[in-house]
Amino acid sequence: MSGHSKWHTIKHKKGALDAKRGKLFTKLIKEITVAARSGGGDVDANARLRKAIADAKAGNMPNDTIDRAIKRGTGELEGTSYDEIVYEGYGPGGVAVMVDAMTDNRNRTVAEIRHIFSKNGGNLATTGAVGWIFEKKGYMVVDKAAKPEEELFEIVTEAGAEDLRDDEDNFEIITAPEDFDTVLAAVKKAGVEPQIAEVELLPKEYKKLEGQEAKQMLKLMDTLEDHDDVQKVSANFDISEAEMANA
Repeated sequence: MSGHSKWHTIKHKKGALDAKRGKLFTKLIKEITVAARSGGGDVDANARLRKAIADAKAGNMPNDTIDRAIKRGTGELEGTSYDEIVYEGYGPGGVAVMVDAMTDNRNRTVAEIRHIFSKNGGNLATTGAVGWIFEKKGYMVVDKAAKPEEELFEIVTEAGAEDLRDDEDNFEIITAPEDFDTVLAAVKKAGVEPQIAEVELLPKEYKKLEGQEAKQMLKLMDTLEDHDDVQKVSANFDISEAEMANA
């Protein structure tokens, strides 16, 4: 899974650049608004909203901006209404791709997503085409220097994690979605700050990419994630660190 966690690490480091362009704030505000709309504005009773607010604070979003986004979601303030849409497609080499988006204009967004796929060696597919390849899991990436493997394994399994995987420079912690908050709290209590901590779609199988297909796939991922309406992209590629460094 080296390609998988390596991509997440690259995204993590890239976050500061996104914030400068305002893209990160835009995406976080959308997530807070939709989370509040779907589950209410009570943070204690809405796990999705709680995670969205934590992400926003980690991105240094002002509290009043967060509060306004919540109130737009609950209807206390007027604001744009966003639809949640999942697009499925294929990338270079037959890689399965899932795109989570939020939009106020479905026709515009689907046309733009289709164009991004076709321009980068892939194609948009029908609903259900690749969704079966993924399953929703809690996912954390921890630097190997943070804790010895045996100690970290004991911490996360006692908290309810399903697995701890060795992925070259990192450890990957996998949980059931409902156990994510508990395991994350245990990891942080142990003094470990994950590089990545998300509930997301993880592939059940992977496709190894090299050369031109690897470069095209990374460009597709980067272009999709840079789109204003795209919240998250999941894909089942595995690309070596050497390939990523040369991309």
